[in-house]
Amino acid sequence: MRGHIAKKGNRYYAVVYEGTDPATGKQRHRWYQGGSTRREAERTLTEIVKRIHDGDYRAPEKITLGDYLVHRWLPLRKNQLGASTYDAHRRNINHHILPHLGMIPLQRLTADDLDGLYVKLLTEGRRNGGGGGLSPKTVRNIHGLLHKALSDATRKGAVLRNVALQADPPRVRSHSAMRVWNAEQLRQFLTEIDDHRMAPAFYVAANTGMRRGEVLGLTWSAVDLEDARVSVHQAVTNVAYEKRVGDVKTSTGRRMVDLDARTVEVLRRWRQVQAEEQDLTGLHPGDSGFVFAKPDGSPIHPDYMSQLFERRVEASTLPRIRLHDLRHTHATILLKAGVPVKVVSERLGHSSPAFTMTVYQHVLPGMQAEAAAKFGEALWG
Repeated sequence: MRGHIAKKGNRYYAVVYEGTDPATGKQRHRWYQGGSTRREAERTLTEIVKRIHDGDYRAPEKITLGDYLVHRWLPLRKNQLGASTYDAHRRNINHHILPHLGMIPLQRLTADDLDGLYVKLLTEGRRNGGGGGLSPKTVRNIHGLLHKALSDATRKGAVLRNVALQADPPRVRSHSAMRVWNAEQLRQFLTEIDDHRMAPAFYVAANTGMRRGEVLGLTWSAVDLEDARVSVHQAVTNVAYEKRVGDVKTSTGRRMVDLDARTVEVLRRWRQVQAEEQDLTGLHPGDSGFVFAKPDGSPIHPDYMSQLFERRVEASTLPRIRLHDLRHTHATILLKAGVPVKVVSERLGHSSPAFTMTVYQHVLPGMQAEAAAKFGEALWG
């Protein structure tokens, strides 16, 4: 196998000889982008030659990034992703990637193309008519999608290298800026929301750290009021603005969450209220019914719960936080109370205590200072 390095403008290319064209008698050469330095191009050429000798070489196809994502990569991922994650991938591809990079040949995609996309999305990526850019976190999620898709393309020989490895996605601010309430503020919210039909759902969310969809996905068969615990195994999600009921995302997400006595009493009273509603409607789904449902027994849309929370917080004197921040509030209060990180991690359904420590590292400095003081007191009296 013969090949050489060529330079055009400021870019270097690996040029591979592919024999003679039988129709024209001319020599055929394939050009591969090598990068901005000769050394990068040499590495590319070495990789191509190695693949040819190993029998793992595929000639580049004339397929665009858009065709690859829409017709090859995404369909294969459908059975591997949750419904909401798949829908998010589909929307990010259609709304943010295809309009800017969809027509670029997959083999010609560069890290500069990706960097340009990220800048454009950060400055003018919104599609709601109000203008402005997407958040750094959203753009980083799009980068993660492209990184995975190009990694799969590299593994299967569709491209020689994953250019997303050389791209520079925006940094996401640390969790130190996380907004949470203290215990007094949480009590105030629960008192103010007590007059609403959804109050028990907010109470369970605040006192268990369960996610919005997990709370709305609870059925009475998963609630054990005698042993004071609930089984988390399914969630109500929003997929293209439609409600979907499905399993929780991960194996650690399937968990048992213990309840305090007050939360048990809130659920007992709510079950009586729900039974009275069912007597009026004639619906009696029993244990298979959702704990928090519409009067007709159907699950509540997750967006309704979030919007109700936002309206109530806006009308109060409380600091503005999101509904999901109730989960962070629950974890922060537990950690500050000295509950072991492992217990908090299991309660939240995190993948590991290390992940919990990373998310809530803003709480740890104060805890360490308290631990140092206790140690000094124990040692010296």
